[in-house]
Amino acid sequence: MTRSGRSIAGLLGAVAVTAGLALAGCGADDSGDTQSTSNGAAAPAAEEPAVAKDESAAQQGVGLLGQPVQDPATDPGLGQRAIVYTGSITVRVEDVDGKAAEAARIATGAGGFVGGDNRSSDESAAEATLQLRVPADRFAAVVDQLAGLGDTVRRDIKTDDVTEETLDLDARIATQKARVDSGRRLLAQAKSLTDLVMLEGELAKREADLASLEAKKRRLADLTALSTITAILLGPNAQEDDEPATGFLAGLKGGWEAFVASLRVLLTVLGALLPWAIAMGLPVLGVFWLVRRLRARRSGPVPTAPSVPAQVPASTR
Repeated sequence: MTRSGRSIAGLLGAVAVTAGLALAGCGADDSGDTQSTSNGAAAPAAEEPAVAKDESAAQQGVGLLGQPVQDPATDPGLGQRAIVYTGSITVRVEDVDGKAAEAARIATGAGGFVGGDNRSSDESAAEATLQLRVPADRFAAVVDQLAGLGDTVRRDIKTDDVTEETLDLDARIATQKARVDSGRRLLAQAKSLTDLVMLEGELAKREADLASLEAKKRRLADLTALSTITAILLGPNAQEDDEPATGFLAGLKGGWEAFVASLRVLLTVLGALLPWAIAMGLPVLGVFWLVRRLRARRSGPVPTAPSVPAQVPASTR
C-alpha cells in the first residue's frame, strides 16, 4: 500500500473511533437519564403524605390554612343552587274573608302552611295580610294562583342565592366537628385536674360554636326549602299604602303634624295636672291667708302717746 493509501486508511479509522465514542456517550446519557428518572420517582413518593393530607383536608372542605375550598368538579349547577324566594302580592277582592280562606287553601294544597294571619273587619276598609310558607318549587305557581283571586295591585318577587353561604357553613361545620372530636379525645387523656377543667371549658366552647353553626344551617335550609309569600287582600274601599312622600311640602306637612302631636300631648299633660293643682293649691292658699290674718291680729293697733295740755306762762296772766 502506498503512503497516500495508508493516510486515508488512518483517517477512516480515526473517524470510526470518534463515532464509536459518540455512540458510547449517548448511551451513557440515556442510562443517566434513566437513573435520574428512577431516582426522581422517589421524590413524589416522599411527598405522598403531604399530598394525601391536602386531599384529605380538601375532602373535608378545608385547605391547609384552614380556609374553605371548593372542588370545581362538585360546583353545583343551576339546578343544584340554594335559592331563597320571597315575594309579596297585593290583590283587591270583593270578599276579603272568603278570599283569605281560599288563599290559605292554595298554600296548604301546595304543601305549605299559613305562618301568619292579620285581618281588619272594618266594613269601610276590610283588609287581610297572610304570611304563606310554600315549597320553593311551587313558589311561582302559588303566586300566580293568588293573583287570580282578584285584581292585582302590586307584585314584588325577590330571590337570594345562598349557595356559597351554604357551602361555607358545611365546611365550617365539618371543621368544627373535627375540633370537637379532638377535644373529646384530649379530655379522655387528661392526667391532672387542671388539665381536665381547662379541656372541659374548651370542649364546651367548641360544642357551643358547633351548635350555633348547625342552627344557622337549619335556618338556611328552612328558608331554601320553604319560600315566604306575603299576600295582602284589600277590600273594595280599602286604601293602598302609598310610597312615602318626599320634598319640601312633605317635610312641612310632617313638621306640622309633629307640632300638633306635641301640642296635643302637652295639653293632655296639663289637663291631667290641673285637677291636682286645684285640689292641692286651694288648701295651700287658704292656710297662707289664715296665717296672715293671725299674725295681723296678734300684732294689734300701735299705741299712741296721751296728749298733754299746753301750760300758759305766768307772765301772761
